[in-house]
Amino acid sequence: MLLRLGLLINGAAAALLLTPVVRYLLAPARKQAMRSDQAWVTLGPLEQFPEGQTRLATFTNPFRHPWDGETADIPCWVRHIRGNQFQVFAINCAHLGCPVRWFAQSALFLCPCHGGVYYEDGSLAGGPPPRGLWQYRHKIERGALVILAGRLPTLSESARRECPPAGSSCA
Repeated sequence: MLLRLGLLINGAAAALLLTPVVRYLLAPARKQAMRSDQAWVTLGPLEQFPEGQTRLATFTNPFRHPWDGETADIPCWVRHIRGNQFQVFAINCAHLGCPVRWFAQSALFLCPCHGGVYYEDGSLAGGPPPRGLWQYRHKIERGALVILAGRLPTLSESARRECPPAGSSCA
């Protein structure tokens, strides 16, 4: 009986110790099988964004969890340049992620936390941020503005995933 009890306890201990190792080894396979970390989300009809203006829009994170609550509603800045030319910026400052505000009078985005300043095209004007505002990829579908939303890239990934500079398409 003690032998069986000892084998049972040793088996349980081995299972507890091996579980993290097995999960670590199988993680790459699980990651490929998981859904993408981005999805297309509608911001609203084009009429909602007047030409020549920058407006605040909100969308619901496509990968929300039941416990997310209001944090699943994500704001972004939509700049309607003209015609079908838009820019959609993440609201987060590139320095430490504070929410930037749009000031139409000066045509600048300002970060209240550490004084980051961005031009209306999202490029860096001054302050501590290392780069301009991050832009969402976007397209126009059936009269609505649609963005590719989900996980925002880290600073090291942003160079690969950021939209081209103003004046070129980001779709």
